[in-house]
Amino acid sequence: MEEKLGVGRRKRAVASVRLRKGSGKVTVNGRKHDEYFPLDFQREIMLSPLKKFELDSTYDILVSVKGGGVEAQATAVRLGISRALVSDDEGKRGELKELGYLTRDPRRKERKKYGQRGARAKFQFSKR
Repeated sequence: MEEKLGVGRRKRAVASVRLRKGSGKVTVNGRKHDEYFPLDFQREIMLSPLKKFELDSTYDILVSVKGGGVEAQATAVRLGISRALVSDDEGKRGELKELGYLTRDPRRKERKKYGQRGARAKFQFSKR
């Protein structure tokens, strides 16, 4: 199997994922994934598509991710891994879709409105 590519996005985070046969080594921006994502649940989010099919020790993963926060980056990596797995084996699409791993989260930051402090927050009103 040659290298499989997948791109994942969430909020402002963009992750480019490369999957290749290997021993389960995961590299994020040139660092080990447990250094880059310090919390256990972030690593669980990121690797959940591989754990679903028990492939976590089958592929080496190279991830390049930028923008957004750490949580959004972890979710973007999950989408990228899921898309790469589907490009490798179309039979996995149904299960990944059912879990919501192939759905891009459409939520965005709401823009600030004029005459207000933020998107919803108003300036403090003083009667006197």
